[in-house]
Amino acid sequence: MSLPEKEMTYGEAIKEAIAEEIRRDETVFLMGEDVGAAGGVFKILVGLHEEFGSERVLDTPITEAGFVGLGVGAALTGMRPIVEVMFGDFMALAMDQIVNQAAKIRYMSGGQCQVPLTIRATLGAGRSSAAQHSQSLHVWTAHIPGLKVVVPSTPADAKGLIKSAVRDNNPVIVYEDKMMYGLKGMVPEGDYTIPFGQANVMREGSDVTLIATSSMVHVAMAAAEILDGEGVSAEVVDPRTLVPLDKETLVASVAKTSRAVIVDEGHRSFGVTAELASVVTEGAFDYLDAPVARVGAMDVPVPFSKPLEDATIPTEQDVVTAVKGMF
Repeated sequence: MSLPEKEMTYGEAIKEAIAEEIRRDETVFLMGEDVGAAGGVFKILVGLHEEFGSERVLDTPITEAGFVGLGVGAALTGMRPIVEVMFGDFMALAMDQIVNQAAKIRYMSGGQCQVPLTIRATLGAGRSSAAQHSQSLHVWTAHIPGLKVVVPSTPADAKGLIKSAVRDNNPVIVYEDKMMYGLKGMVPEGDYTIPFGQANVMREGSDVTLIATSSMVHVAMAAAEILDGEGVSAEVVDPRTLVPLDKETLVASVAKTSRAVIVDEGHRSFGVTAELASVVTEGAFDYLDAPVARVGAMDVPVPFSKPLEDATIPTEQDVVTAVKGMF
């Protein structure tokens, strides 16, 4: 990216991406619960309704099955809807529309139909929002052929990946960690996209690879700093997209360092950490000096109590402990 840069929050970068795409393409529109006059439940969309009006920024009833289905229909007729599901947990209410309709129609029509639909949803705990508003369920949609799954970790990636999602001719699910909306970072100005399936090596290292997703990238970076002070050089890799997955970069990093820790805020069992561990074990088995370690959220519903909730979320110390167990 050679464009001039400016500092923005994660939330501001998302709003800028949406605004630029609505201005660029008359078939793009945004809809969801409270995305209009209220500016979204997290207030990151304030100003879009005033600029584009209620025909391009639509408030919907509280019916995920209804408005996600409407998004699928609009995409089939040539529009490029951006649908916001307020909390990722609520995608359970629209799974038929997402899994059985959006993901399958292009295949079932022999390529005659396309579903250029972008669904934005949140993940992540930490706000004391309790068990029904705090889950990280991105592995659900990553399991379904026909869906692309995006997990941006920085403001710059959020903007570039959302713009790529809107322009893609397939359904794309973008998961935004709600705890990162205030995170600041440098973002290129103007129009740019980030291709799907290209991981980002956030930090070079030689002793262990930390593969982390979404907000856990920042946990991994903090752990890498601690490890550096103890004489361990950690490489941090952010896949950026789970589907498509840049297996080559992940495997190459682990082959170089000979050790890997996978960090994700989804539940540890049967989740993203398991799949990524399988990828690097199969691809770099001959280079491994220790079994691949996994750090994920505790396998319990997310508690409302702040001290209990914090105990379920992976921390940099958890990552450091996992790394030390390899030497």
